[in-house]
Amino acid sequence: MYTILSKREMAQGTVVENVISAPRIAKKAQPGQFVMLRVNETGERIPLTMADSDPEKGTIKIIYQVVGKTTALLKTLEVGDAIQDVAGPLGKATHLEKLGTVVCVGGGTGVAVLHPITRGFKEAGNNVISICGSRTKDLLILEEEMAAASTECQICTDDGSCGYHGFGTDLLKKLLDDGKVDLVVGIGPVPMMRAVTNLTRKYNVRTMVSLNAIMVDGTGMCGCCRVTVGGKTRFACVDGPEFDGHEVDFDELMTRLRSYPDQEKDSMNRFDHQCRAEAALK
Repeated sequence: MYTILSKREMAQGTVVENVISAPRIAKKAQPGQFVMLRVNETGERIPLTMADSDPEKGTIKIIYQVVGKTTALLKTLEVGDAIQDVAGPLGKATHLEKLGTVVCVGGGTGVAVLHPITRGFKEAGNNVISICGSRTKDLLILEEEMAAASTECQICTDDGSCGYHGFGTDLLKKLLDDGKVDLVVGIGPVPMMRAVTNLTRKYNVRTMVSLNAIMVDGTGMCGCCRVTVGGKTRFACVDGPEFDGHEVDFDELMTRLRSYPDQEKDSMNRFDHQCRAEAALK
């Protein structure tokens, strides 16, 4: 069992940060890796990328958005409660090296995934410019942490309520036009990552993305997380989750992510009904 040591609600309560006691995972965790989590004995397994880890304290940090039954169930747990299973660290760690100028673009909860990667590239001696975006100011997360992890941090919102009024790709284009960029890291919703790679392809700038494919076991056995990269089938859990964005078939990825909308809706409806029934008994 993995005890929740702290809980913080972010972005109008739709995003939650948990610090979890997981000494063995924290000892081995590296930027870019993820864990497979199961809330209780009857729960499904979901992948969550670690936003941070502390080997000395034996803790890992996860940040998730409540979008379905499992994340809604996870949000009901409070400090002192325990998660049934947390397996990891899984996936390939980010290859960190000194390249020159690295631009890290994060959208929504993708900023949480981006944080340790950004810090890692800065510690490797790079000039790291981060771009953190969201629909509105209230949905921004980790602004202070990203500023500390970067050489320079730029903020943008779709509605202009904070920072630049527009999209992260607008700020990225300015950087690509103004000077030499050696690597772009784009992490966020699939449409955002596709937009980033479509832009950088025009400038022939190497671009890395982290794919949030559907996963079941997280160890490469089930093949559920298959993605097409460079015309070949890859498993996001063991070959990734990071890939060359210019080689990813984003159309296929988006289609596969929409494979089970009816089942997801039914599961969430059942969970809501159960919560209302339990509340009525109190």
